[in-house]
Amino acid sequence: MNNSLFGFAKPANEPIYSYAPGTEERKKLKAALQELHDTTFEIPLVIGGKEIFTGDTGAVVMPHDHRRKWGIYHKASEKDVKAAIDASMKAKAEWAALPWTERASLMLRIAELISTKYRYKLAASVMLGQSKNPMQAEIDAPCELIDFLTFSAYYAGQIYAEQPISTKGILDRMEYRPLEGFIFALTPFNFTSIASNLNLAPAMMGNTTVWKPSTTALCSNYVLTQIFREAGLPDGVVNFIPGKGSTIGGVVTASEHLTGLHFTGSTATFNTMWKNMAANLDHYRTYPRIVGETGGKNFVMVHPSANAEEVSVALVRGAFEYQGQKCSAASRAYIPRSLWSEVKDRMAAMLDEIKMGDVMDFGNFVNAVIDEASFDNIMGYLNKAKNDPHAKIVFGGKGDKSVGYFIKPTVIEVDDPHYITMRDELFGPVLTVYVYDDTQFDEALKLCDTTTMYGLTGSIFARDRYAIEHAMAKLRNAAGNFYINDKPTGAVVGQQPFGGSRASGTNDKAGGPLNLMRWCSPRCIKETFVPPTDYKYPFLSND
Repeated sequence: MNNSLFGFAKPANEPIYSYAPGTEERKKLKAALQELHDTTFEIPLVIGGKEIFTGDTGAVVMPHDHRRKWGIYHKASEKDVKAAIDASMKAKAEWAALPWTERASLMLRIAELISTKYRYKLAASVMLGQSKNPMQAEIDAPCELIDFLTFSAYYAGQIYAEQPISTKGILDRMEYRPLEGFIFALTPFNFTSIASNLNLAPAMMGNTTVWKPSTTALCSNYVLTQIFREAGLPDGVVNFIPGKGSTIGGVVTASEHLTGLHFTGSTATFNTMWKNMAANLDHYRTYPRIVGETGGKNFVMVHPSANAEEVSVALVRGAFEYQGQKCSAASRAYIPRSLWSEVKDRMAAMLDEIKMGDVMDFGNFVNAVIDEASFDNIMGYLNKAKNDPHAKIVFGGKGDKSVGYFIKPTVIEVDDPHYITMRDELFGPVLTVYVYDDTQFDEALKLCDTTTMYGLTGSIFARDRYAIEHAMAKLRNAAGNFYINDKPTGAVVGQQPFGGSRASGTNDKAGGPLNLMRWCSPRCIKETFVPPTDYKYPFLSND
């Protein structure tokens, strides 16, 4: 038995490749894209290490070229979901008993396989399946995915090393047990790194998972399952079950062994899951942990002292990178009247230059939104704005779904700070701007804090340090990730732990020790070396 006490060094973040013309990585990525583009996928369930083809199938398409059927996926039945739960419970004891350094080593092996052998295949699967340009794919998977894995190994070591004080004659120690049952990982389409982390963060701490992937991210998620298996992740630790959310969720929330929900997705879905779990509370063997990152209506607050050029670039990048489909995307801005004309002109110059189209063309900054339902929802808001006297479409406002689900980057100017696109999460390439009088900065801060139910990300642009400090105080609860003179997107593992509160989630900071602690059930152990042999305490003695 290896009884060494080992600690992993604090890792560095995975280097981000530029994919600039003439680089070797650009050449390799293009080759991987072509190979995957010409591949037809068949995506099974993976339960207890076995691939299961149910015969109940759905189509897999590329958002930017939905006419081409890229593959099929098999859907889980209620019976399959129960089998996945059984496989998870069967694998649990042996996985939990494995020394934590062995689990950590396996996570690092997965990270190394992605960094080297599978870097371009994984990035290409993200680009084609989720319609990301090379940079957006790169910062997601591989880079953030690798960071989640390497930092979780490091933070787990810190957690296990944290021990209570022992006094003379007593030994106190803390055991960080995994939770008793299985974790249900319900993952989103927009970040493959998040899909991995929602499973492997609990697994790092000795838990096993049942994974319901997003139907619109199946190819990259299935590639992950193959990498996990090659790395040696034991059968049943992660069980992959694509299918209908209501079918899977109903079986999972009814299981007495459900011990946790690890979620990223819409606020409405999270609320439904929480209510279903509450309805089954008396049935569970233990209170389930609920960890969720949900919606956002992220803001950019601009002070009159801000630099218009910096603001313009932050708005274009923050609102329109990955078609605004980031949880943290800038979707509302408060801009002083003195700066709006210059900001608008600078944005116009950039938006005139930005190209939109297929991910295979590296000249495209903007690609397609994820599916037809998303396209129709966003266009519904834009069509309403075109006919509303309180809104003016300054840029964009047009969409075309004949080939792919393309919506032009859109900026709406409103005269009502409570206009629907200032409140609702659209999850698309739409930025709504409210122009305020320069003397009304305090009023704008109050509007920013109270207009929506969300509290995920936000930023302040100002050169006046007093204004920055004032905004930070007034907007203290409006964002779990707050940025000064930067766009409200782009959190990096180990640098800006990510998460928000209010209707944006439980703020357990994915990729950090707070999140890992949620997947532990600590047991405190006290050992007395020489127990007392008399019940009497000294105060009972005679004077």
